[in-house]
Amino acid sequence: MEVERVQDIATSSKDTIPADFIRSENEQPGITTVHGAFLEVPAIDFSDPDEEKVLRAIEDASRNWGMFQIVNHEIPNEAISKLQAAGKGFFELPQEEKEVYARPPGSQSMEGYGTKLQKEVEGKKGWVDHLFHKIWPPSAINYQFWPKNPPSYREANEEYANYLHGVVEKLFKSLSLGLGLEGHELKEAAGGDNLAYLLKINYYPPCPRPDLALGVVAHTDMCTITILVPNEVQGLQAFRDGHWYNVKYIPNALVIHIGDQIEADSMLWNDVRKCKEVILSNGKYKSVLHRTTVDKDKTRMSWPVFLEPPSDYEVGPHPKLVNEENPPKFKTKKYSDYVYCKLNKIPQ
Repeated sequence: MEVERVQDIATSSKDTIPADFIRSENEQPGITTVHGAFLEVPAIDFSDPDEEKVLRAIEDASRNWGMFQIVNHEIPNEAISKLQAAGKGFFELPQEEKEVYARPPGSQSMEGYGTKLQKEVEGKKGWVDHLFHKIWPPSAINYQFWPKNPPSYREANEEYANYLHGVVEKLFKSLSLGLGLEGHELKEAAGGDNLAYLLKINYYPPCPRPDLALGVVAHTDMCTITILVPNEVQGLQAFRDGHWYNVKYIPNALVIHIGDQIEADSMLWNDVRKCKEVILSNGKYKSVLHRTTVDKDKTRMSWPVFLEPPSDYEVGPHPKLVNEENPPKFKTKKYSDYVYCKLNKIPQ
């Protein structure tokens, strides 16, 4: 069965959008966004020689925000530009060429080109197409889902993955020390050297009714940590103090999200109450509730990398963070089981 891609729908949509993309009033960004204000989430200078200051800033942002941006992170601007150019080039290919990389029907993996990712609430759809594939470790990479065009694609992604290692190590070390653990312990508990880097390229084409549609609905990320690079088109929003705010864009910054495997945070949509399920940090860090809006005239793109445990890896509260006064608040579960339940809206 031929799947209709949002990129094609956008081309034929002039003044209206299909009803499947119109969100309910309690989700419509035109109604629910705080307009005229940007959320200035913490921006952390990774090059600051005061390592203690950087560590405390990361710890504070992870406890109180669940997200932050890092600047001066030692990933060259050129490497980010090459990654973005390669991804943009893929989505500008003819449709039949993109479909070569489509996620196989019935696949248990998220890898591949596609449109629908999870069970849709009320049958609604997100205004986005995407491409998933792993970029690390080499043993986990399936080049079947790496586009051969543009020709620069593989080199750009491999270069970016190599630069990411330093950022990943520093983040995990800081988060681990912030919990009172040894610097290596949090990453080890999340999968250690088998931790996978899953890249997703989001492509949000222009939308004639950005006030009614969402690119990606409100969610928390399933992984441990997300490291995201957006293009310059505004779209990332975070939920703060009961309201949705646009997150201020900082050129060449990396946007960091604390994910569910550090602390899972699900939402009861009707009354905006939060039900927290705590995993590795057992409640000390928070995952961030966020969503993506779309633009009327411009294409927005983003490149999140999800740092994931292996699928059969069991994740639970770190033993050193559990005692009589702070009992485990989340049961140990295989990561693949967690992902299946979350994508299919099954309580866990």
